[in-house]
Amino acid sequence: MSAIASRRVPVRLEPPYDIVVGPDVLRDAAALIGDRRRVAVVSQAAIADRYAETLANVLPTSEIFLIDDGEDAKNLATVESLARRFARWGLLRDDAVVALGGGVVGDVAGFTAASYHRGVDVLQAPTTLLAMVDAAIGGKTGVNLAEGKNLVGAFHQPIGVLADTTTLATLSEREYRSGLGEVAKYALMDDVVADPSGIVDLLRLHGGAVLERDPGVLADLVTRCATIKADVVASDPMEHTGIRATLNYGHTLAHALETAGAYSLTHGEAVGIGLIFASRLAEALKRIGDDAVDRHRAIVAALGLPIEVPGGVGLDADTLVRLMQRDKKARGGLTFVLAGPNGLERVDDPPASAVERALAAVGVGS
Repeated sequence: MSAIASRRVPVRLEPPYDIVVGPDVLRDAAALIGDRRRVAVVSQAAIADRYAETLANVLPTSEIFLIDDGEDAKNLATVESLARRFARWGLLRDDAVVALGGGVVGDVAGFTAASYHRGVDVLQAPTTLLAMVDAAIGGKTGVNLAEGKNLVGAFHQPIGVLADTTTLATLSEREYRSGLGEVAKYALMDDVVADPSGIVDLLRLHGGAVLERDPGVLADLVTRCATIKADVVASDPMEHTGIRATLNYGHTLAHALETAGAYSLTHGEAVGIGLIFASRLAEALKRIGDDAVDRHRAIVAALGLPIEVPGGVGLDADTLVRLMQRDKKARGGLTFVLAGPNGLERVDDPPASAVERALAAVGVGS
């Protein structure tokens, strides 16, 4: 097999940074870190066992700081523990943090870096598909509260993103498919008939290779998704104009499902269901027709993601509605990003009957 060249996706902010995609790009960390006095590599045990040595070989002044696994570790107690360990080690403002892992590591390490000494540079080194195409890009960091997901956080842009696609081979099947939930989101963000990003065509022509984790196809897929996110982030880096809210397509219900189910669903599984829900809500509001709903369902299903809530019959719709009202986009009521004749748009406080109908369509309470 011929060598796969790395690709660079620019994030046009001030200062700008690059998303580097390809095999073995973790070895490029030194070029981005420079001559920092100390580098704190934040990771989890299983990930560090596989990849920390690669970073240690190119970052001789680095030290590994482990956090616990799972969404339960994404909390303020973990941030405090990490910051105190940084302080005891002597990490200073001109040093750097590397987030080596999936979305939990990226969010926790990024938020700690944003708040420690009021801001230390962070390099994102995602090792999951979900983090490569979404979580590691754009500077959103944060942790969960018992009351909801990502309710405490900060914008803290990284100095770069190293999406080393060789790490995807070691993911469990469920974790890999979780990343495909965000891929489905990108495929459906634009008009899927015109498909300017080419993601729908790539999935249609090479869907089997995506599921089999073909290295060349994966590098192409990650690059296309990262390009969409980079362009949106550059247009609305602090979520002031509403453009960036389109990246939360399918996420309002997804986050509520994660919280209600104590994270028994992976994020990507919840997003897949959230995309179906959003299409059915848009249909109920006569914003889209049956053909668009069918495309949502087909793309989510083809990626092996659930299209209904497992055990949804036992879920209380009112509880989900209350959780969705805590969404960061909300203005005191319910707020959704929905498809329509002008593309994705913010929709506030749709009729309760439409929300109930869309929830029933994904198996909640029915």
